[in-house]
Amino acid sequence: MIRKLLRKVFRRAADPVNNEPALVPVEQHGIRREQISPVARKVCTVLQENGHKAFVVGGAVRDLLVGHPPKDYDVATSATPEEVRALFRRSRIIGRRFKIVHVMSGPETIEVSTFRASQAAENAETDEHGRVLRDNVFGSQAEDATRRDFTVNALYYDPTTEQIVDYHHGVADLKQKTLRMIGDPRTRYREDPVRMLRAVRLGAKLGLTIDPAARQPIREMAVLLENVPAARLFDEMLKLLFSGYAVKCLKQLREEGLHHGLLPLLDVILEQPLGERFVWLSLENTDQRVRQDKPVSPGFLFATLLWHEVLANWEARKRDGEHSQPALFSAMDEVLDAQAGKLAITRRIVGDIKEIWALQPRFDRRSGKMPYRLIEQPRFRAAWDFLRLRAQSGEIPQELPAWWDEFAHAGHEAREAMLRAAPEAESPARKRRRKRRKPSESGADTATAHAS
Repeated sequence: MIRKLLRKVFRRAADPVNNEPALVPVEQHGIRREQISPVARKVCTVLQENGHKAFVVGGAVRDLLVGHPPKDYDVATSATPEEVRALFRRSRIIGRRFKIVHVMSGPETIEVSTFRASQAAENAETDEHGRVLRDNVFGSQAEDATRRDFTVNALYYDPTTEQIVDYHHGVADLKQKTLRMIGDPRTRYREDPVRMLRAVRLGAKLGLTIDPAARQPIREMAVLLENVPAARLFDEMLKLLFSGYAVKCLKQLREEGLHHGLLPLLDVILEQPLGERFVWLSLENTDQRVRQDKPVSPGFLFATLLWHEVLANWEARKRDGEHSQPALFSAMDEVLDAQAGKLAITRRIVGDIKEIWALQPRFDRRSGKMPYRLIEQPRFRAAWDFLRLRAQSGEIPQELPAWWDEFAHAGHEAREAMLRAAPEAESPARKRRRKRRKPSESGADTATAHAS
C-alpha cells in the first residue's frame, strides 16, 4: 500500500519502452542548489551552456536526500571525454576500464563521466566470469541510469532546475529504507563483484535493508571477489572501513559470508575473544573519529586489524628460539605478505603499519635514555594510541599507557623521578646474559663459602 502511494507521489516511469523518468521537483526532495559544491555547479553550468546535458549524479544526491554531507561530487553528461577535456583547462582523461575526466578546481576534483550505453552492448569486453573489463560505448541518459548498480545511485540532480531525474524509483526506495538492485542481481554481481561489498556498505551507512532479491545471491556468489584486482578491492575496503559505520559493515560482511578471504585475519580473530575485542574497539574508535570529522589513518586501522595475527606469529617464533626483535620483524613481513595477495596495501601504508608495530616492544623499556628517544619518534603518538587500545582490550595492563602518557607530558625533573620509580622490564638479551653468568657466579660464591 505504501509502495503504491510512493510510486504515485514520485511518478515512477510507467513506460519501460520509452524509459520516461520521474521528474521530482525541489518541493518534494528538498535539495537546493546552494547545497551543491560550487565547483560541481560550475561544471554542470559550463557543460549545459555548451549544449550538453549535465547532472550531479549518484552518491552525492543520495547522501543529500538522507541528510549526509557528501564526501565528493560526480557529474554525468552527454559530452564525450574529449569534449569535456576541451572545455576545462585543468582537467585530464583517466581510466582504462571506463574513460572519465577529472576536472580540478583548487583542492576539489569533480569526476565527470559520459552517459554509458546499455551493459549488453556487444562491444563490452568481459572475462570468463562475466566481469566487465573494458567498455567505452556511450549512450543515452536512460541507458546510463540502467547501467548504475542500485536505484538510490541512479538519481540525477540538475542544479539549474533543481529537479531530480529518477528513472528507477530511487527517491521512493530511500523513503522506504530499501536498497534495491537495478536489473537482475546475479547478472549485475557477475559484471562487477564489488557490488556485493557496496551493498553491505550502503546498507550499513544509510540504514537501508537490502532487498531480498539482491541479498539472496550474495553468499553463493562471494567467490567471484577472488577475480577482482587487489588494488580495487583495497580501495573498496577503505571506503567500507572509513564509512563511519565500519562496525555495522563488518558485522554485515560476516552475516553475508563476505569476510572470508577478504581479510583472512577476520576468520581467525573473530573466534578469539581477546582479538575480537581489540578489533571492535579499534573500529568503534575509527567510526567515532569519522563521524566527528577528525583525521583517520589507514595505517593505524590496518595495524589494529592485523595485530593479533602478528602477535600469534611472533610468540610462535620466540618459542622456537628466535630472538625477540628479529622474530617480530619476520612475523610482520609474513602477515603482510599473506594480505598482499588479496589487498594491495600501498607501500606508504605498509610503512606506517610496521612503524607502529615495531615501537610496541620499546614501551616495555622504562630506564636510561630509551624513553626520551621513544617520545621523540615521529610515530610515537600513533604507537601510544595503539598501546592504549591493547590495554583497553585486556592484552596488557592499563598502567603502561598511563605511565607513558604522563611521561610524555611531564617536565624534566618529573620524568627523572618517574624513571627512578618505574619497574624495569628486563630485556630478553639481558636475561640471556644473566643466565650465562650464573654458573661462574655460583662457582665463585661456593669457593668463597668453602674458603671461609
